[in-house]
Amino acid sequence: MTLKGRDRAALRGEAHHLSPLVHIGHQGITPSVTNALDDALRTHELVKVSLVRMADLKAKGAAGTLATALGAEVIQVIGRTFTLYRHNPELERKAGAEPPWRA
Repeated sequence: MTLKGRDRAALRGEAHHLSPLVHIGHQGITPSVTNALDDALRTHELVKVSLVRMADLKAKGAAGTLATALGAEVIQVIGRTFTLYRHNPELERKAGAEPPWRA
């Protein structure tokens, strides 16, 4: 599923207020990082990820790699932080309720 420009822009606005839920350390993209991000995407849908300064990765490359591996979409990359989105149709949604990333 590819997001439209206005949807991506709305998610960028939502992501601005989020704190990183997943941190990638100097070991790079490990199975534990991938599993943690998969869990975060499943429960929150919109997740901000941060790379430590000592990581030998570029944020754009890491975002693309993880998005492909997890079936997510890259919403934005700023410096050493990036945001991924993956819709979860199994999440319970109530009319007028906050989106899962705000809860």
